[in-house]
Amino acid sequence: MTLSRRDFLGAGAAAAATAVVSGKAGAGLVEVVDRSLARKSAASRPVVVASANGIRGVARAYDMITRENADTLDAAIAGVNIQELDPEDQSVGLGGLPNAEGVVQLDASCMHGPTKRAGGVACIEDIATPSLVAKAVMDYTDHVLLVGAGAKKFALQMGFKEQNLLTEESRQDWLRWRACLNGNDAWLDHTDPVVIKFHTGTINMIALNAAGDVSTVTTTSGLSWKLPGRVGDSPLIGAGQYCDNLVGGAGTTGRGEAVMKTCASFLTVEHMRQGMAPEQACLKTLERIVAMTEARLLDERGRPRFDVDFYAVSKDGRFGSASIYSGSRFAVADASGARHVESAYLYPRAERPRTPRPACVNQAR
Repeated sequence: MTLSRRDFLGAGAAAAATAVVSGKAGAGLVEVVDRSLARKSAASRPVVVASANGIRGVARAYDMITRENADTLDAAIAGVNIQELDPEDQSVGLGGLPNAEGVVQLDASCMHGPTKRAGGVACIEDIATPSLVAKAVMDYTDHVLLVGAGAKKFALQMGFKEQNLLTEESRQDWLRWRACLNGNDAWLDHTDPVVIKFHTGTINMIALNAAGDVSTVTTTSGLSWKLPGRVGDSPLIGAGQYCDNLVGGAGTTGRGEAVMKTCASFLTVEHMRQGMAPEQACLKTLERIVAMTEARLLDERGRPRFDVDFYAVSKDGRFGSASIYSGSRFAVADASGARHVESAYLYPRAERPRTPRPACVNQAR
């Protein structure tokens, strides 16, 4: 049976929605933290690795690769679709925290190791699954990146459905943030206790099959309350994610501006090409990020006032992750099931400097 591309996209979205509702996958979801398995296990394929919020996604992707013989990129995108379509995840897709004007703008990119192709979208509005739009850019155009209104127009032409991505919870968070900006403006205090959220949340996923084919995808709603039009690392090939079918793949979450300046995912793959293990490659890239950080973003000891996490998988099935500060973990699915594993790090979290945030002004009206 031949499927039109609209039918294909609709089927993909339906499958992703089903995964969100069920929250189940056959890889054996185990909600435990394993402190040693990542560093001591022998290389094995297939394996799927993601940021910590991808625990359901890695299980789904692993199932697709092992039971359905799915392509690694199709599997990884189906995995991140779970978070993109989950309104309770305010860092990606539906329900993502908006920009300064209350508009949800999404970024995503993907890369397919076997064909050496890639695609991305940035500042796309009203489309819940930017990862699938990024894949459509890769599959159906000679371009790599579409942005803004052009990206949305392309998505609609490809059969994606337009919808309002701003959930009531995210809208209320935006109202709280806006009310706290200036005590003398025309906006009244929000009636609820004010807890301002600042998100840099993202989901990255790397999938490797038994044959050694690797694919990567990263998707996000970006920095909360960002300037309209701000683009982070997620839609940029070599920054938010990168793969080389001869070496492996890498991806990242955290402060996008720091990642972009170092071409960090590309750099991580190059470290593995030179013989570094995935965890070692992630740590080496983080050292480069620290070295490239502006003085205004460093504390008195020269340590960043932000965090970045990296994830990497080598072609032989080894995997690893590292962050600037301790306390992070990542998601893994392989023959041992789906689980969280602690990440390596450069500095203890207790030594992380606090980033000043604007306090809410108690406005007297």
